[in-house]
Amino acid sequence: MTAINKEAVGLAYSLQGMLHAKRKTWEAITQIAARIQPGMLESQARTLGLEVFAELGMDRIWHPALVRFGENTLKTFKQRSEGDPVLGDNDIFFIDLGVVWDRHEGDCGATFVTGNDPEMQACAAAAQTLFERVRDHWSEHKVAGPALYRYAEEQASAMGWVLNLEIKGHRVSDFPHAIYRAGDLGNFEACPNVGLWILEIQIAHPTRPFGAFYEDLLV
Repeated sequence: MTAINKEAVGLAYSLQGMLHAKRKTWEAITQIAARIQPGMLESQARTLGLEVFAELGMDRIWHPALVRFGENTLKTFKQRSEGDPVLGDNDIFFIDLGVVWDRHEGDCGATFVTGNDPEMQACAAAAQTLFERVRDHWSEHKVAGPALYRYAEEQASAMGWVLNLEIKGHRVSDFPHAIYRAGDLGNFEACPNVGLWILEIQIAHPTRPFGAFYEDLLV
């Protein structure tokens, strides 16, 4: 499939629609994160997410809402959580949402910390910082997907974190993007265009059993 075909969109697509979906997804993340408290089960947090979606008027979810607590922050999207952990007073968690708003796919994720563990706080902050560095590199240098993730790996290492290269971003569009079967952003052999790709960053602490996640639309 050519790069042009991998960036195909449907009749409903608009950049404004994608930006709206991005805003609404971040609104959902903010509301869910504010309601997650120590003592809550991971499964309860996922249920809470569905309640927030309904309150905000989603069309539907296009991928299951993920909330990962503690050591489960090292799990990739396709891996199941270990058990149903309780969020601790000094703990780390991330939220990963894929929601359709007005026929457009939002996909955003971020990491949060309870308590004051300085390494957990640094890890959560580093995931967002690394995302921003990689996004800016894409914007300034117009690199293709493989070079983008090589840069991400180099930067993560320089920052003292381990980048998980099992996740390398993906397409979004007007729903459903899956009909284009475009593959991972990290394997896309052209410079990704604005408003079509999700940049995913997942890092791990080099010695302790937790990590952090951040993703958003490349615009």
